[in-house]
Amino acid sequence: MALVAVALSVLVISFDMTILNVALPTMAAQLHATTGQQQWIVDAYTVVFAAAMLPAGLLGDRFGRRRTLTTGLALFGLASMVGMVTTSPGTLIAARAAMGLAGALVMPMSLAVIPGLFPAAEQRRATSVLAASLAAGAPLGPLIGGFLLQHFWWGSVFAINVPLTAIGIAACVLLLPETRNPAAPRIDLLGTLLAAAGLSALTYGIIEGADRGWSDPLVLGTLAGSVLALAALVRRSHRQSDPMLDLALLADPSYRWSAIAATLISVVLFGAFFVLPLYFQSVLGTDALGSGLRLMPMMLGLMVAARLTERLVVRLGTRAVVATGLALLAAALLFGSRTGPADGYGRAAVWLGVLGFGMGLSLITAQASALATLPPARAGVGSGLLQTLRQVGGAIGVAAFGSLLAGAYRGALDTGALPAEAARQAGKSVVAADAVAARSEGGAALSASAHAAYVHGMALVLLVAGIVAVLSAVLIAARMPAGGPPAQEAGAGIEPGAGVEPAAVEDRR
Repeated sequence: MALVAVALSVLVISFDMTILNVALPTMAAQLHATTGQQQWIVDAYTVVFAAAMLPAGLLGDRFGRRRTLTTGLALFGLASMVGMVTTSPGTLIAARAAMGLAGALVMPMSLAVIPGLFPAAEQRRATSVLAASLAAGAPLGPLIGGFLLQHFWWGSVFAINVPLTAIGIAACVLLLPETRNPAAPRIDLLGTLLAAAGLSALTYGIIEGADRGWSDPLVLGTLAGSVLALAALVRRSHRQSDPMLDLALLADPSYRWSAIAATLISVVLFGAFFVLPLYFQSVLGTDALGSGLRLMPMMLGLMVAARLTERLVVRLGTRAVVATGLALLAAALLFGSRTGPADGYGRAAVWLGVLGFGMGLSLITAQASALATLPPARAGVGSGLLQTLRQVGGAIGVAAFGSLLAGAYRGALDTGALPAEAARQAGKSVVAADAVAARSEGGAALSASAHAAYVHGMALVLLVAGIVAVLSAVLIAARMPAGGPPAQEAGAGIEPGAGVEPAAVEDRR
């Protein structure tokens, strides 16, 4: 039952990472958000999430993992209440940033409690269950979001979080034991600031680069500043005996390559998730619920993969399963990149099913393998590092692919017959172009051009994502250890609560 409580917490956070993808077109129209603002509505969450993950892992190790987990769920619920009543893009971006901070408290702790709950022989299976819950949130988010938008106002995608977080808090308080590691290092304030500044600057520079140009002084200065901040963080971590960013964990090849694989998968998937909802709604003309339902093949593929991963790892080894999953991701994305303006949903249904299956094989296996290597005393820091790397990959994926989409869309859009202001508005997004077309003469031609331009941009994003997936599959096949450490090796001789002072474990019955 304790695992159910943790899995529920993970699911609430994970599906919120993608629920906005299907709600974004509606929000953009209601709040008059530009493409850049839409990217920040997504990226504000992921950037803060990634920046706060490392200190959050330390907080849990030092002050109590259940306490940190429930605090994060409470903050997530409060931030969701703000998001559901906002009327401006700026406020929504701020609410999403607060939700990212809350998610950073929840995610590493949900994984860090496993060594204190399960004997060594069961830890790998438990981490697989949580990894599956985390991966399931990706396709589940758009489905839930679509249903809510079909029947309620757009703020309902945040309102749903309030009762779910309340249930999660109650389940954690009643079912989870409290564990901590008082020997954990103190929070590194300077390191936290360096991580936040570096990640924020990196994402901002990538987003603005598409609009301002890559030679713009602000873009170059921001990107250079991000490199300096992140380099300073790494240098500081190397000089500390017990750092917040514990790069020594990467010395284990199983952990290192599993973390690299999970990061690369996140880059690829976040790019694909960014382009699909607008394709369904603006080009194919579906409503929000229809968009969510059209992602069901991905969910089905993920469910099938989740049932097979453990047996496949035992038979083939971690490397083979992760590399195969990445190869399937590549095949799906490359097939999707051949989509044309006249294609219907049939092509998308095929490659989405393959995408879900490949995502399940690669992401679930990579995360379970990385977590199985962590000693209980470093569970919070290690899971925090893993999720930080994943979210950095996700933020870069959204920013880079979003900028690529925006540039390709504007380059292919025909606005020659429009006044200058109308052309500028239509160039912001396909949603804006449809709005301009609705009030302009010759609107049908503009809509057709906008839809074709969006499909062109989407195809380019999927092509690049597919190439990244191919290169990732080759890299993992060549460098990752052949088999992940079995549970007996990962936790040999370790009993529940090991690495934690006896007085720091409190069972709640």
